[in-house]
Amino acid sequence: MPENATEVTAAGIARLAGVGRAAVSNWRRRHADFPQPVGGTAASPSFALADVEQWLRDQGKLAEVPLRERVWQEVAGHPAGAAQALVHTGCALLLVRDRPTAWLELTAASDERMADALPHAVDHVLTARLGPDTPSGTPGPGRATPPGAVRTPRTADSTAPGSTAPGPATFDWTTPGSTEPGSTAPGPAVVHPANPPVAPGVHRARAVRTPTAQALLPSVPLLRAAAQLAAGIGAGQTFEFLLGRHLDANPRQFTLTPPHLAELMADLAEPPKDAGRPAPDRPLRSVLDPAAGTGALLRAVAGPAALYAQEADAGLAALTALRLALGADGTHGSPPSLAVRTGDTLRADAFARLATDTVLCHPPFNDRNWGHDELAYDPRWEYGFPARVESELAWVQHALARLRDGGTAVLLMPPAAASRRSGRRIRADLLRRGALRAVIALPAGAAPPYGIPLHLWVLRRPTPGVRPGPDLLLADTAGLAASAGEAGGKPAGGGRDRLDWPVVRAAVLDAWRDRADLPGVSRVVPVVELLDDDVDLAPARYLPRPTPGGDARGLGEVRERLAETLRLTARLTPPHAISAVPTHRPRTTVGELARGGALSLHTGNAAPGGQGPVLTEHDVLTGADPAGTPLTGEAGTSLTGPAGTSLTDAAGTPLTGPEAPGEAPDDPVVLEPGDVVVPVLGGGTVVRVVGEREAGAALGRNLQLLRPDPAALDPWFLAGFLRGTANNRQASSYASTAARLDARRLHLPRMPLAEQRRYGERFRELAAFEEALRTAERLGGVLVQGMYDGLTDGTVTPA
Repeated sequence: MPENATEVTAAGIARLAGVGRAAVSNWRRRHADFPQPVGGTAASPSFALADVEQWLRDQGKLAEVPLRERVWQEVAGHPAGAAQALVHTGCALLLVRDRPTAWLELTAASDERMADALPHAVDHVLTARLGPDTPSGTPGPGRATPPGAVRTPRTADSTAPGSTAPGPATFDWTTPGSTEPGSTAPGPAVVHPANPPVAPGVHRARAVRTPTAQALLPSVPLLRAAAQLAAGIGAGQTFEFLLGRHLDANPRQFTLTPPHLAELMADLAEPPKDAGRPAPDRPLRSVLDPAAGTGALLRAVAGPAALYAQEADAGLAALTALRLALGADGTHGSPPSLAVRTGDTLRADAFARLATDTVLCHPPFNDRNWGHDELAYDPRWEYGFPARVESELAWVQHALARLRDGGTAVLLMPPAAASRRSGRRIRADLLRRGALRAVIALPAGAAPPYGIPLHLWVLRRPTPGVRPGPDLLLADTAGLAASAGEAGGKPAGGGRDRLDWPVVRAAVLDAWRDRADLPGVSRVVPVVELLDDDVDLAPARYLPRPTPGGDARGLGEVRERLAETLRLTARLTPPHAISAVPTHRPRTTVGELARGGALSLHTGNAAPGGQGPVLTEHDVLTGADPAGTPLTGEAGTSLTGPAGTSLTDAAGTPLTGPEAPGEAPDDPVVLEPGDVVVPVLGGGTVVRVVGEREAGAALGRNLQLLRPDPAALDPWFLAGFLRGTANNRQASSYASTAARLDARRLHLPRMPLAEQRRYGERFRELAAFEEALRTAERLGGVLVQGMYDGLTDGTVTPA
């Protein structure tokens, strides 16, 4: 095996071949010619990717590895680690996008010569987008800033002939009103004179260092493959796909901000004129995220002129810088200037002299080691020195310190920050000076940690000479999400996969834009009412959640619906079971039917929070409907093609991923009527047949989809036999904490289509009875809790 060849684990082999890990273990035992491990451990060996691909082809188990899978496996098995491989890939993709001619010239050489030439070319594009390693034109230690100077971000014109890449993000230090040639007028970033000129410990080099030829040599095959993928779907989409896979593979290593929440925070910072649209109509000028993470908040900003980010983790900062460089669009179609730095923001602020239009931040929660002892006399604490347990209030004041006068900050906060007694004095000063403008409670599941309802704080830096706002907007969308779920026939309470984001977003933006009292949703409270001994700003304290079912009249309507559902349940109750002698029918498996073309198998990959609805594992287990608008094309047609079909290549192979022309990587599997959905985890006997209500939604993670050929299989017959307890047990493999179902191993009896439909009709009736029972249980719960609440608060009499 060549030195530094890409390696792949058993899980990666299973993904390539579309089988479970148990199948890979069986191949290793039964086939003497299966490739031998080349690394890893005895418990988790790794294999040479090239050898595995060749063996799978020789065995007829793999016609061709999809390009995106091959690229990802090379990233995951990179000898320097997936994170470093992603950095190399991002640098190459930036070169592919900004200097395509230079890239083509490089690829014509051998791997060794290409690796030798790459650092110079990569450094050129990195400097053009992210600035030099040691930014010029910025005051360093011992270099004073002119009094009253203004720092204005600008993008220098490229000096490379024919280059389309934007110039480096540099800074002009000028005095306001200067008329010297080359001077610039004050822009969106201005200096706070009270800020120190240089923060100790700041990393002045850009977040992405130029890799050496020696480091790049093992990555050259990966870079060639990534460029090939980018030729089909674009450089930005390629990097998003690979980064998304990396984040999914390491869920506990990163705290992510969901896309819908990021868009809402950006909209709150600069609300659009039309609350029904995202915020591209009123672009922000300069935006800072001092705890950037993966850059989700900055990516949600439409048309910025300048983006600033700081992240404590150097590896994550590099990935974020490349993500923003490859994906951000600026004003008037020009890319924004970027400045991404590494360092502890509170202890070593990389932008200590910056004042931006907007700050967006998802800070770390409950951090006791935020710098309490070292930062006691920091000038940022204008509203009070935060206690050791109030790290979030330190981030709030940092955000205000980095705003221009009148600028807006939106922070995601834990609910405790609104009510802890240790922070009451800072909260009181924020209110008195008009800095805190809104506290908005989100439903549980909006962002990690998903079990608690987080808050959004909207702040505005006071403008000298302007009277502070006399009130505070308090909004609570938790009850709104629950009522929306109930109205849609879904289990109440929201949850990570159950949030109806369009409803939540519309309510939040309406409340923020109008600053009006909306019953059960928002209330504008005078500051004087909040300045008590506790200064408790939790919206739930001032906006009691409405009683389930509403008043007595609403409870009566719930009772009528429950009675009607119980009557329906009685009509749908199955007749008496008639005993029969078990017969031994010829049987087949789902895997055999798939190989014979009677059905096709698909695995879900969509996550809630993207465009369109997603049928999640929670929906299948509870019988709930996916929320949102069906995924359709411009003409209203399904993205999977005509009804009952899917996009195919020239050979007729279904395309459900990025190999479909013009599609993005990991495109979702779109549901069609008659599809059968089975959960992968849990070991239960739950199966769902897709109807018109679910059609158009994307298939979520941990779900398998069986798409039967109507001329060969009845979907209800298929679903009914898949629900058999004994059938599920024999097709499940058991780990220490959960069971995993392999749909290919599920058994089915061989029957004529007419006999299948007779069974299918009975299975359909059982499914309708089961749905009626679920509805009755849900309505009964609402009625019982509503009666308890009404009797205790006096709105319902016991008579």
